[in-house]
Amino acid sequence: MTVITCIEDLKRIYERRVPRMFFDYAESGSWTEQTFRENTSDFEDIYLRQRVAVDMSGRSTASQMIGQNVSMPVALAPVGLTGMQCADGEIKAARAAEKFGVPFTLSTMSINSIEDVAEATTAPFWFQLYTMRDTDYVSRLIQRAKDAKCSALVITLDLQILGQRHKDLKNGLSAPPKLTPSTIANLMTKWRWGIEMLGAKRRNFGNIVGHVDGISDSKDLGAWTAESFDPTLDWDKVAKIKEDWGGKVILKGILDAEDAKMALKVGADAIIVSNHGGRQLDGALSSIRALPSILEAVGDQVEVHLDSGIRSGQDILKALAMGASGTYIGRAFVYGLGAMGEAGVTKALEVLHKELDTSMALCGRRRIDELGRDVLLIPEDFEGRWQA
Repeated sequence: MTVITCIEDLKRIYERRVPRMFFDYAESGSWTEQTFRENTSDFEDIYLRQRVAVDMSGRSTASQMIGQNVSMPVALAPVGLTGMQCADGEIKAARAAEKFGVPFTLSTMSINSIEDVAEATTAPFWFQLYTMRDTDYVSRLIQRAKDAKCSALVITLDLQILGQRHKDLKNGLSAPPKLTPSTIANLMTKWRWGIEMLGAKRRNFGNIVGHVDGISDSKDLGAWTAESFDPTLDWDKVAKIKEDWGGKVILKGILDAEDAKMALKVGADAIIVSNHGGRQLDGALSSIRALPSILEAVGDQVEVHLDSGIRSGQDILKALAMGASGTYIGRAFVYGLGAMGEAGVTKALEVLHKELDTSMALCGRRRIDELGRDVLLIPEDFEGRWQA
């Protein structure tokens, strides 16, 4: 059996087991993929300060995110098509997150529906909302999340217009996959994935099919999705959605200090510094490089979380020490899910937790609330010097 020591180990197994179009869906960015690459590489520019002769007994990574107790300040990010990475993928990921004591966020574009995940879990999960032109559908989607007792609504703000992902277009990405000669050839090498998928609860978008008039197959769904994201989304609409939800709201996709201030004005409970994993505006700053200016803009008036680029416990530590109060993993848990199902998600969380705990200790810190910029060595020009 392969010994799993890091997230990269899970990624290698994942690539062997999952069809190419779904591997490429996760492991790619938009256009030239500059932002996708820098989301991870920019973490390498930040160094940790080793401290010694410090009492390291009684360590804990426990914390809170939007008032919810977590075993470590890490949530599973919303990832579309998770149920195509592994049969019943959203259910398996949610179960692993619940057992580990971290939040799970279900994507609007999930394969398993809100109701599927609610039926399979006991802990409340978070639901991620894409704003659509069809306001009646959005209202019903919000009500379904309320009925499922979701404890937070995560509103994604950076997908009004879809960034071009070259690999998805070339692969003809769809759920279920279209059976072209190249797809069939690739699927024949992924027999274990195929056998498991035959027994899956769903193989199409569970939050959409059966909930939108006229959507009966993947062809109808593809056309509907391409035209459905709301390009008129503005802060007034965000405020209205928050009012309709009536519970805790997290705003995802903040990369600019001025947008962070607007998120504060509409009463967000938390904001997520995110560039959609490098899948939207290519050439945008990495999330970790954008984090300091956003923290400076909003101070401690709202929780600031970070998404995009985290592949290790050291990355988590760096984000928290810079001032984030929570982090999200997307690809890291998808690698585990595609590699080993629910056990793989658990393994990914275990790897990250061990790296975070050990690195904290070697930096001379025992608790999350002891982390600050004094454990980091940050280049003077890390935030960049930009011409106005």
